[in-house]
Amino acid sequence: MTTPAPRFAGVVPPVVTPLTEEGAVDVASLERLIERTLGAGVDGIFALGSSGETVFLTDSQRDQALEVVVKTVAGAVPVIAGCIEPTTRRVLDRADVSTRLGVDGLVATAPFYAIVGPHEVERHFRSLAASVELPLLAYDIPVCVHTKLSPGLLSQLAAEGILAGVKDSSGDDVAFRQLVLAIAERAPDAGFSLLTGHEVVVDAMMLAGASGSVPGLANVDPAGYVRLHRACVNGDWDTARAEQDRLTRLFRIVDAADPATAAGATRGVGAFKTALALLGVIDSNTVSLPMRPLDADETARVRAQLELAGLL
Repeated sequence: MTTPAPRFAGVVPPVVTPLTEEGAVDVASLERLIERTLGAGVDGIFALGSSGETVFLTDSQRDQALEVVVKTVAGAVPVIAGCIEPTTRRVLDRADVSTRLGVDGLVATAPFYAIVGPHEVERHFRSLAASVELPLLAYDIPVCVHTKLSPGLLSQLAAEGILAGVKDSSGDDVAFRQLVLAIAERAPDAGFSLLTGHEVVVDAMMLAGASGSVPGLANVDPAGYVRLHRACVNGDWDTARAEQDRLTRLFRIVDAADPATAAGATRGVGAFKTALALLGVIDSNTVSLPMRPLDADETARVRAQLELAGLL
């Protein structure tokens, strides 16, 4: 008997949400971004994740961005939507809207802000799954929610059909490797999606057994990540390593921002948007407050990395 293929696999970019200089969703830029990403041959789209600035956007902005994404994708690939909220009821509200707008899967983190333990986290995911119709993926991002999802919990929920997959942005590659093994041992027939968000070690995670990747840098170079994924699937590890090395150098754009005045999201999302503006994909590198856009000197550093990567 063959193991069922995960429904969500391959390269699934977590698309940014372009904004006008006034802070509104830039619909035309978002449409161009999605069309370019699809043209590169990606396997899915993750809307309203961390790269999509979901926690910075209003509900109406989220709704508008998600509607544009779903309409532009038009069924070409699966769309999964971030339902990133601190509590179960609030996640379910976003899940209802996302379902109504036509997405194919939902993504939720552990609860945050309130102090929770493993029992509350488990009840959270069980309650979500019991109330939604679409496949539910867990988003493991402890740097933001201050809870690490354990391989034991994830594999148990996979075995019971509660979770359809995980987007792992923990940076804990040892735990990810343990999760791959735990899924093979406890839920081999679940078709569980093991997606790494660690964009500089996709080749290593694919070798370990990942189903695919959700790399923020794929906003900038989706074709590069598609080449990388295909090389991994084909077992051409020399080609995969060469492509991964090029992408890892390109990832240096996140170091373009002055660390004295920018951190975290500003450096990542700010760099991705600046690169996309330089490439002519989006009109502005505007980011949500309290982040700031990269300035002229920082933009020049991003441009230099794009040139080195062969994108300009």
